[in-house]
Amino acid sequence: MDAIEALKTRRSVRSFKPDPVPREVIEEIIDCARLAPSAMNLQPWEFVVVTDESMRKRIADLTDYGKFIAQAPVCIAVFCKDVKYYLEDGCAATENILIAARARGLGSCWVAGDKKFYAESVAELLGVPKGYKLVSLIALGYPDREPGMPSKRPLSEVLHWERFGGR
Repeated sequence: MDAIEALKTRRSVRSFKPDPVPREVIEEIIDCARLAPSAMNLQPWEFVVVTDESMRKRIADLTDYGKFIAQAPVCIAVFCKDVKYYLEDGCAATENILIAARARGLGSCWVAGDKKFYAESVAELLGVPKGYKLVSLIALGYPDREPGMPSKRPLSEVLHWERFGGR
């Protein structure tokens, strides 16, 4: 699947088959994440891959809108060193994970981390040292069904030429 197709067909998946994801596929996806752009090329990210069922359940139980993490075969926690642009850098890496997952036939869903009440608890649970921020949790696995296309604003509504409101 080419990059444009992966971008245009990616959907948030919250229901997964129990099939495990091969380690080499997970490593390839994380390899794509580490290649994301970062401010001043600091590359402040660290990725914690959780495949253990009981640990995924514990993570899911900490969240408000990520209960489906317990059912996904993989959860990827994206942490960044607390540098000036940690959020932008971590979000770029997270998006690379979502697109790479789609390109490999996997479903994924981004669950918020930064600014959430459970961020520190997840970091503690995963043994992350102080000085790192949870940017995202990503549920990952083979979708048990392909979700439909959510309603998106048309290009003509969001594209502005030369200045806001310009057509």
